[in-house]
Amino acid sequence: MLALSLHGQAAAKVAPALLTGPDKADITRIEQYLNGLVTLKSRFLQASSTGNFAEGTFYLSRPGKMRVEYDPPVQFLIVADGTWLIYDDKELDQITHIPLGMTPADILVQDNLSLLSGELVVTKIERGPGVIGITVVRKEDDGGKLTLIFSDKPLQLKKWIIVDPQGVKTSISLLSTQRDITFDPKLFNVKLKPGTRPPGEK
Repeated sequence: MLALSLHGQAAAKVAPALLTGPDKADITRIEQYLNGLVTLKSRFLQASSTGNFAEGTFYLSRPGKMRVEYDPPVQFLIVADGTWLIYDDKELDQITHIPLGMTPADILVQDNLSLLSGELVVTKIERGPGVIGITVVRKEDDGGKLTLIFSDKPLQLKKWIIVDPQGVKTSISLLSTQRDITFDPKLFNVKLKPGTRPPGEK
């Protein structure tokens, strides 16, 4: 269920897409849309190329925070707390911390996202009837990629697809999205075992 992790292999240079004027205009619209999100809540359906399926609830609170909460019988929780992307595997009783900036989740929670500068490279932009898709990787590519899919007019995030360095594809489709609602800050905390602390803390 590691649906938001993109790292793990040797880095390689990536080639950016040859963007037209309309491409750049759509990318600017996407940046403005994502940067305009404050809070978002949605049911989701997750499907993997390995044959796994799951459902749950997705919470976003920008900047820095998100929560991917799976329905039973899946015993898994993903939380971004502003610093870490935290994987809480309740079945294995194991919590893993990954620096948020090393994951594609960081793209959704950045305070001021820029898709045409910094560490991200747009490798593809596609359009269909009422749909825009944009694929991004990091400049130092590890073999993984993230595709964000939006409905258009009005622009709205509908789905993302992650292909990890091993080639496994995971898609999350958002359903019944709500914006600009208030969350309890505790929603973006993960209770650690007694006597344990996040990496780097003494």
